[in-house]
This record gives sequence, structure tokens and C-alpha cells, in this order.
Amino acid sequence: METKKQGHIGVTTENIFPVIKKFLYSDHEIFLRELVSNAVDATQKVKTLAQVGEFKGDLGDLTVRVKLDDKKKTLTISDSGVGLTAEEIDKYINQIAFSSAEGFLEKYKDNANAIIGHFGLGFYSAFMVSKKVEIITKSWQEDAPAMRWSCDGSPEYTITEAQKDERGTDIILYIDDDSKEFLEKPRIEALLKKYCRFLPVPIAFGKKSEWKDGKSVELDEENVVNDTNPLWMRKPAELTDDDYIKFYKELYPFSEDPLFWIHLNVDYPFNLTGILYFPKVKHGIDLQKNKIQLYSNQVFVSDNVEGIVPEFMTLLHGVIDSPDIPLNVSRSYLQSDGNVKKISTYITKKVADRLDEIFKNNRPQFEEKWNNLRIFIEYGMITDEKFAERAMKFVLFNTLDDKFFTLDEYKTLVEANQTDKDGTLIYLYTTDKDNQFSYIQQAQAQGYDVLLMDGQLDNHFMNSLESKLEKTRFVRVDADILDNLIKKTDSKEVKLTEEERNALIEKFKAVIPPIEKTDFVIGFEHLGQNGNPVTVTQNEFMRRMMEMSAMQPGMNFYGDLPTSYVMTVNLDAPSVEKIEKDKDNTPEVQATITQLVDLALLANGLLKGEALSKFIQRNISAV
Repeated sequence: METKKQGHIGVTTENIFPVIKKFLYSDHEIFLRELVSNAVDATQKVKTLAQVGEFKGDLGDLTVRVKLDDKKKTLTISDSGVGLTAEEIDKYINQIAFSSAEGFLEKYKDNANAIIGHFGLGFYSAFMVSKKVEIITKSWQEDAPAMRWSCDGSPEYTITEAQKDERGTDIILYIDDDSKEFLEKPRIEALLKKYCRFLPVPIAFGKKSEWKDGKSVELDEENVVNDTNPLWMRKPAELTDDDYIKFYKELYPFSEDPLFWIHLNVDYPFNLTGILYFPKVKHGIDLQKNKIQLYSNQVFVSDNVEGIVPEFMTLLHGVIDSPDIPLNVSRSYLQSDGNVKKISTYITKKVADRLDEIFKNNRPQFEEKWNNLRIFIEYGMITDEKFAERAMKFVLFNTLDDKFFTLDEYKTLVEANQTDKDGTLIYLYTTDKDNQFSYIQQAQAQGYDVLLMDGQLDNHFMNSLESKLEKTRFVRVDADILDNLIKKTDSKEVKLTEEERNALIEKFKAVIPPIEKTDFVIGFEHLGQNGNPVTVTQNEFMRRMMEMSAMQPGMNFYGDLPTSYVMTVNLDAPSVEKIEKDKDNTPEVQATITQLVDLALLANGLLKGEALSKFIQRNISAV
């Protein structure tokens, strides 16, 4: 005689919390991931039971099938897994708080590594898109009758015996009117590709098709949408470079080949597999972010890994797979989760170790790829102290003659000549070797070396290094007159009366062409007869802060200030001595001052537009 049971789904004070978690799903589309994952879960269970000898029957075809029925407006997910008895339906479906996976994992913890998750909770995501859900299931256990469970989304459900000959479960969703998109074949195909592309059990959706005579023709062969043994689950020893590059191209079609990659594989103190690729960086940081795909037991979870990996690693591409990362919880929970923190630390170490290994084993290749690696390594050193400690060994300086040095190598090269009178090591650099050419030339004439620091993050990077390296400063070649950049002796005292100083300041200020949002401070030094008569420089600290403000909206205070330059007048230069002695400010002296000021502005790249045109005309007429 057929049994029939009606009842209320068990939602009690003790088990309400897991139900609430259901609402943390970011989108209704997630239901398909949950239901297909559950089908894979059930399939993995029956395989485990066979391995331990409890299930002695024929496993048969274990493919999970997803089917659409336009007429009935249903979406069905079918598996040949363990199935459910009436008692199990009551425990795992009607009592939402329980999870069949939890009890199963405890019993078979040595053989059930591939169990995906919390069956009861994931199943109820079906009601986000369905007006009614049916389960038709037959347990693997002998003599257990097939059962049908039906519920229309209210707490009431119905259980009856059903007709089903084969082991396994069909979940039939009667899609509601608000969710008709999930009855469209292209939409389901896209979701299966997104969430189920690498599940460990074959997932079939309809039949394969091919173009014949200008139209799509359906074939007899089933359309299996996933790769059950993705690259990151395989042993690195059996893989070639071509395998890694091919997989990268599958993940990111039309991308250039990656620079290199890291194959992650750890099983203690947490489980983690994956492949991280170093992409070729083109323009900007933000364009490169969020290209790491996060999986849990081969189920796609997210491509937003901020909080799971350190911030700088969001520039990498690839896959991370870990069952120890919670699937359905909030971002703030993830960031405070103990396993997530351990995973983040481990990945940081692995990435640093891999970079160090490449640097040591193949330095020419490392140097060749430095321009692509640089933004990643500098970003890591700025934002992550642990990475910064390890990267000190392989971060490189690039000199103007295109040679590369580690921090220690470069220090050895320049410290004898570029240490100032106070014992501070000064690293001179340029951000533009053409615009700052005259300043570079002066420095090199003194035997000083000049670094090329023209990267997007170099201002922040230099700040970071100055905080880590003892008695070390970075100074751009045009930040001061050369004698002050690396001060070897005390400056000769300037003995001008206030009246003489003010008179000279007025003479020079009078000929400076107007430059929008720009101020000039006139200063005086004794720089020898061969020193430049007038030099225009910009204070290192203020310039660096203003440049960084352009990248950080919160620092707009600096961006709103006028740009300030120092115009240093060399009192020892013969031309300046004549200017100083001239009390009448004759046209000849005015012309000399104008010429000296224009030359200094030209050397700094500040003479532009009308002022530059007038300078050229004056020099042409003087010829």
C-alpha cells in the first residue's frame, strides 16, 4: 500500500541560523551551482561507499544531467548517486539545519575529500527561482522504496512513494514566472560554464551540435560541459610548459602568454591547490585585478579574491581551490576567518619563494621580464611586510645604462661616493631621462650614478624603502643643486645684507614668466665660478607628496597647492657678479637675467608656450 505523509518543514530556534545564511547568496543564479554541486556530492558518496566495500552493486554511468522542458517549464538536475530514503528526506530536507555531508564526512573522513557541502541548505536555494520543487529519489540501500517529495515554497510538504527504477535523485524545478530566464538554453549553458566547468563528475546538458548547411544540427553525443580533471588537480611532474600555457589561454582567451606560473599544492595545515600566473602587465593596476578564480572542491565560488589573498596578489591570474574557504558567507567573515588568513600567508610565501627561485636560477630571464614583474613586486613590498622581507633579495634597480642591481649590489656600487657628510646614503634617480638630461649630466660628471625610477608606483616604493633601509634617502636629480643633493661639506656662508638680498630677488622675480599654479622661491649659494649661474629645482618631499596625491584621492590637499620651485642663484658665477654690482638695473643687465632665468627654466622643462617662443625669437635676433 502506497504511503503518504504530509508535514511542516522543521525550522526551529536551534536551526534557523543556517537558513539565514541562504540569503547571503549574491544572486539567484547561484541555485544551479548548489543543485549541481549536491548532485556531484551524492555521486562522490556512492563512489566512496563502493571504495570501502559497503556498496557492492554496479556504479554504472555516473554522469549528472541537466535538462530543460519548455512545455512543462521545468529544469531538472539528475544524478546516479546515493539517493535518499524516506527517513533521510525527513532528516536532511525537512529539517533544514542538518547536513547529510557533515555526518557522512565524519564517518568517511579518510575517503570523502571530494564531498562539496551542506546539502540541505544548498537545496533550498532552489526556491529562489521555483514556485514548486519536486524530489524523486531512490536510495542505494536495498529494499528502500523510491520516494517523491513535493513542496510549493510554503512550510507544507508532501512525501509519497514513487516509480523510479534506477538509483539516484531527480530534482525538478517548476520555474516561477519571475525567473523565466532560467528556462533559456543559452542562460543555463552560461551558468554551467561559469560554475561547473571543472567539477569532478561529468555534467551533461543536452546534445552536442555542429553547423551543417548553414544551420545548427543536433548530434547523438551528449554535451559534457566540464573538465573533470583540471590542470591544477594534476601533478606538476606530469605537466609541460605547453600544458600550463594552454590552460591559461582557456581561462583567458586572447591573452598574451604569461611570464611564468606557480603550481600550489598543500594538504597541511589546510587543503589548497591551484595555479597562479604572472601576466604581462600593460597599463594600470585596476585593469588587471580580479582575474583569480576561487574554487571549493572544483566548484566555482567567486572571482573576487580580495580578503582571501593579499591585495597585491589580486594582480595575478589563475585558480585557487580550497575546501577550507567557506562558500556562502560574507566578505567581512572571510577576512576574519582563521583558515583564510593561513592560506593568505602561505600563498605570499610560495609566490616570494618562486620569484626568488627564478631570480637565482635564471637571472637573465628575470631581468628580461623585470618591467612586467616590477609593478607586482613593488606593490607587494609596499602593502605586505612579509612579502617585503623576502623580496629584498630579488627586487631590482635599473640604471640608465640598462644594468640591473639588487639592493645589496647597488649599495656596494655607490656607497663610497654617494654617502653624505652625515653618513646618509643618497640614491639619485630620474623619472624622465630626456627632460632631466642636464641634471643627470651634472651628476654623472661628478662620478655619481643615476637610477631610472619611472614606474607607476615608484614614489610609494621609495617611501617604503626609506622606512626600511637605515640612513638611506632617494632624491631626484633635479630636487636641489648638485652640491646639496649629496652634501659632502658645509656650505659657504652667504654674506648678503637684507637690502642686497631683496634687490636681487626683485631683479630675478621680475623676469620669471607667469606659469599657472606655480610659485618660485629665490635662493642664493656660493657654487664656484664653474657652477651654473641659475638652477631651478623642486623640493623632493613636496614633489613626491603632490605626485602621490594624484593617485590617492584622499590626499587632494597636496594636489590643490601651487607647485613650488626653488630658483638658486650662484653668487660665484661671473655673470651673477656683474648683476649684483649693477645698481641701476640697466637693460643689458635685465637681458642677462632674463637669459639666465630662461635657460634654467628650459633645463627644467618649465619654459613652454609663449615664454618659449619669445626665448627662441630673442636668441635668433641675437645671432
